[in-house]
Amino acid sequence: MDAGIRNASSLLKPCGQWLFPPRFLPAVNSRDNADRFIPNRSAMDFDYAHYMLTKGRKEKKKTTTTTEVSSPSKEAYRNQLAEIFSMNRTRILAFKNKPPAPVKLLPSDQSVPLHWQPKSMKPHRNIPQAVSILDAPEIKDDFYLNLLDWGSKNVLAIALDQTVYLLDASSRSISELVTVVDEKGPVTSVNWAPDGRHIAVGLNNSEVQLWDSASNRMLRTLCGGHTSRVGSLAWNNHTLTTGGMDGQIINNDIRIRSHIVGTYRGHRDEVCGLKWTEYGTNLASGGNDNLVHIWDRSMASSNSHTQWLHRLEDHTSAVKALAWCPFQGNLLATGGGERDGAIRFWNTNSGACLNCVETGSQISGLIWSKNERELLSCHGFAQNQLTLWKYPSMAKMAELTGHTWRVLSMTQSPDGCTVASVAGDETLRLWNVFGDPKAITKAAAKANPRPFSHVRHHIR
Repeated sequence: MDAGIRNASSLLKPCGQWLFPPRFLPAVNSRDNADRFIPNRSAMDFDYAHYMLTKGRKEKKKTTTTTEVSSPSKEAYRNQLAEIFSMNRTRILAFKNKPPAPVKLLPSDQSVPLHWQPKSMKPHRNIPQAVSILDAPEIKDDFYLNLLDWGSKNVLAIALDQTVYLLDASSRSISELVTVVDEKGPVTSVNWAPDGRHIAVGLNNSEVQLWDSASNRMLRTLCGGHTSRVGSLAWNNHTLTTGGMDGQIINNDIRIRSHIVGTYRGHRDEVCGLKWTEYGTNLASGGNDNLVHIWDRSMASSNSHTQWLHRLEDHTSAVKALAWCPFQGNLLATGGGERDGAIRFWNTNSGACLNCVETGSQISGLIWSKNERELLSCHGFAQNQLTLWKYPSMAKMAELTGHTWRVLSMTQSPDGCTVASVAGDETLRLWNVFGDPKAITKAAAKANPRPFSHVRHHIR
């Protein structure tokens, strides 16, 4: 036997023990393994074979002596009857025995419990309703604004009219970051920098302020780029991208005095959604002109008439909800406003729409799960709920209700488990929609054990 085949066959053996006890296994019969090209005489019916071989001669004699003329249809009918009456036995030579009866792998006195399930099946995950509810008085009930963001240091920022508050989720403390004067306010957008310490605050008068949350100190003001309110913000390393009611998208390098380093032109109305990919190569923007644009980072300083990679025109209402897929870099989910109510999935390499799901209500936010293939959407009129979907089937897994007015924004905690949502009913709600943080931490530690943990003595 070839050495490779011998080694492969040895891998199939269950390490010196039977998968089932020998008394449950059928006895091996050499006749069962007869070669298929050699007739098995013990399985043949010679009387039936003789009948089938001589049948043609007898019928030929009958047709020559009788005066009855048989039509082709009658002849076919007779042949069909003969075949049925002979139980469809058209083969004369038998090359193998009948298949053996099914083998019972368990004794007859043993039965499988009705509640038994395969280990591979995951239990249904319980998705609770809101775990915390806080008051959010004077929240601006404006669909186009982005007034909520959760930073990497586990601090939640929320803008209520003229004031930005910081909620530390670790210490459960609340502090005031800034209250802007009436001439500049209200606050129209907030967004944390990747370091979780610095935060950008967009204002109604077209300015953007940069703050250090650790010292509660304003670092600088970005102005001169927009002519009206700044409703959307997105960080890309040291670049802050701003979207205004004037339809412009501006890249600001916060390290230099002349901070405007590039502009994207393509929207005809207010830019209400901005999202960079994880590695900052592409930017998605959504606007009140029902358009979605995909931009390349290098094209911000271009003077080309069409700077965008793709212009997506399938939505029929304002597009604020944008979410890049964490497990597939070229997959973008977008959600339309009240007259649209559809979640669309795009291949951003080709610009093709992969799927469209009608939700029946205004979509104000989308968030992908960091741990499962799930997508969460938040809605305005008329349901005012959060909906959890299984991707890619888009089967509805749960509806989280409690808000009594349209949900304006939602954001995700750094561990990916908790989601905060704020609505026009002036409440801020926290949901453990993507699982228990402790359980996920244990599962991750089990799936990724300490390197060389099987070694008894570690190097000191």
